[in-house]
Amino acid sequence: MHSRPAMMESLEAADVPHRSGFRIGGVCVGIVGLQSDDVALIPSLEPFRDDTGVPDIDIRVEWKAELGLSRARQLFDSGCTWQLYEDPAGFQFDFHVAAFGDQPYKRLFIDRQFCRATLQMNEESFASGSRTLSPWEYPLDELLIMHRLTQEKAIELHGCGIVRAGGVGNLFVGHSGAGKSTTTRLWTELENVEVLSDDRIIVRQDLSVSPSGLRMYGTPWHGEAHYASSDSAPLTRIFILEHGFGNVLTRLSPSLAVGELFARSFVPFHRHEYVESALSFLQELAAKVPVYRYAFEPDSRAVEAILHLHD
Repeated sequence: MHSRPAMMESLEAADVPHRSGFRIGGVCVGIVGLQSDDVALIPSLEPFRDDTGVPDIDIRVEWKAELGLSRARQLFDSGCTWQLYEDPAGFQFDFHVAAFGDQPYKRLFIDRQFCRATLQMNEESFASGSRTLSPWEYPLDELLIMHRLTQEKAIELHGCGIVRAGGVGNLFVGHSGAGKSTTTRLWTELENVEVLSDDRIIVRQDLSVSPSGLRMYGTPWHGEAHYASSDSAPLTRIFILEHGFGNVLTRLSPSLAVGELFARSFVPFHRHEYVESALSFLQELAAKVPVYRYAFEPDSRAVEAILHLHD
């Protein structure tokens, strides 16, 4: 059995003495709870800590004697760690660990705008006294941000972000195995660059940036090279990585670029409006930023080809 919390209950109440928060890709998450452990950030989130910003997402942590299996209509099943259900006030995410049995060890209720949420922790799952799993264990953090981005002009892409001296930001996107970690290594060996992430980058509209009006952000969700920065930079160019010969750069038309970028994006597919929002933003992005297909060889010449590129 479980009870659905009142989504609009004030998160400023006096009975939630502990607070913390984090900011990823321009999205600020505020957390309140009765215990300090409830709001403690995991190590990967510490560089993204933000206790002072105005939250885009407010989350209250509470403990329940048990959560039970959900009877709500299922919208998506990840196949192992989490399921998504429709809730009268929004959505419900259930998270599982095999060692805890069939019951979810935590459950998130969140409104349809991804602004206010309650995270319920299952006391029965931790009855042995061991609380080695944090409420903020992955993939909850990424799911929160990914879904919130559907409400804004922003998107998460499978890519590595390289920032050169002077703030020139190049984004290299690619499927797993396309060469993101290799690209990161090549650039760090040849130039004094900042790596925002070697696996997942958030791009969002930022009208203060010229000329593109777009900014790319690092995320905690790194790849093999373990780069995960909370910094950001104006987005100058995008390269679609693929293995090839001769380091061939091919400028893509905006329509082709949208398709290539969408195939390498993290978009919640369970609602058509989220897909439409992502495609609309990618169309704006491809119209403002040069996008190239890059068939590259894994040596220093791959970097030099871009250094000598003129749009």
